[in-house]
Amino acid sequence: MAKVFVIDYRSCVGCHDCQIGCKDEHCGNEWAPYARAQPFVGQFWMKVDQQERGRRPHIKVTHLPTLCQHCDDAPCIKAAPDAVYKRDDGLVIIDPKKAVGNERLARSCPYGAIFWNEELRLPQKCTGCAHLLDGGHTIDVPRCVDNCHVNVIQFGEEGDFDLSDCEVMHPEYGTSPRVYYRGGLPRKFVAGTVYDPVAKEVHVGATVALVGEAGAFTAVTDDWGDFWLRDLPDADFTLTIEADGKAKTLEVSTRKEDVGLGDIALT
Repeated sequence: MAKVFVIDYRSCVGCHDCQIGCKDEHCGNEWAPYARAQPFVGQFWMKVDQQERGRRPHIKVTHLPTLCQHCDDAPCIKAAPDAVYKRDDGLVIIDPKKAVGNERLARSCPYGAIFWNEELRLPQKCTGCAHLLDGGHTIDVPRCVDNCHVNVIQFGEEGDFDLSDCEVMHPEYGTSPRVYYRGGLPRKFVAGTVYDPVAKEVHVGATVALVGEAGAFTAVTDDWGDFWLRDLPDADFTLTIEADGKAKTLEVSTRKEDVGLGDIALT
């Protein structure tokens, strides 16, 4: 049975240990026939993508470990079937001898997970540390997994995981990725602080409604006048805030980014 990566980004603390472990394993090391050495700069076969979302003071920081998706229907294999292959365990490998000079291969990945090594004239990417899995080493899992001290990244047989609450990255690509994100991938939020400019006090318990074609979402401001509407789809909405017989309506959109509205005066 093919193996999978399962990543719970919600528990990621942004320590970059997975990224460091990948560099330590592959920079300056040749792991024939799986890969030549990864450059010290310019390539991240495992990368923690740090996203600062919203606007001050309503900001959330998300850390999203990303790597080759080891797709079942891999575009890179279609682009160069003579130089890229999928192992029985599901890992996709670029042959470091047969792929020499194939710069087009580096552009075939819709996830941007294949890098071009100008010095070696070679496309390169995550191998899933296939050399470790094949034995002869003290570690028998990918280094990113071994290096993660908070157990954010797991690796193993697909049948050993409950994937019912998982999502894959960009399912619209139709590549059938083998990397799963537990709890789903980051979704947008709308947040703000509601206050009374006359009384110079925040509104506690104000009702907030976000309505659009994508659905309706509600919240109530807390003891600091803040509201957070989370896990929103990418869509256009009408935001209505009501308290003490006063109301305010705003048009907001989560199509491009999270929305931090800052202070909202209710008059």
